[in-house]
Amino acid sequence: MKPDVRQALAINASSTTEDRTIDITTTGRRSGEPRRIEIVFYRFDDEIYLSGIPGPKTRDWLANLAAQPSFTFHLKHGIVADLPATATVIVDPVERRRVLADFVEQFNQRNGPDSPWPKAVVDEWVERSPLAKVTFADIA
Repeated sequence: MKPDVRQALAINASSTTEDRTIDITTTGRRSGEPRRIEIVFYRFDDEIYLSGIPGPKTRDWLANLAAQPSFTFHLKHGIVADLPATATVIVDPVERRRVLADFVEQFNQRNGPDSPWPKAVVDEWVERSPLAKVTFADIA
């Protein structure tokens, strides 16, 4: 992996939302067509994850990745790169709690009392947030 790409992926708790904002292109599970959306990524234990705030239903992007795990991870801030990747949707509650507890803490640190976002609660994120681990293809 190129050093500039590695650096762009080396986010930490103090990284801004902009640093974390990427696009992903999945394959539509019913249409078979490419679907590109903007999303944030997280880093935990030297691994990259896709997640989001809790929602009432499964996100389309997560359902697409469950059906077709290969996708493209598009860096777009500071460096522009299209990275081939594979997603593993995390469903185990113990693993979800282990990973999401860190994301909730980071989310709450970034979004103070004046934020339009409500305070994140670990139990809600474990129950209703999307979560997928990203594995990158070998990139020169």
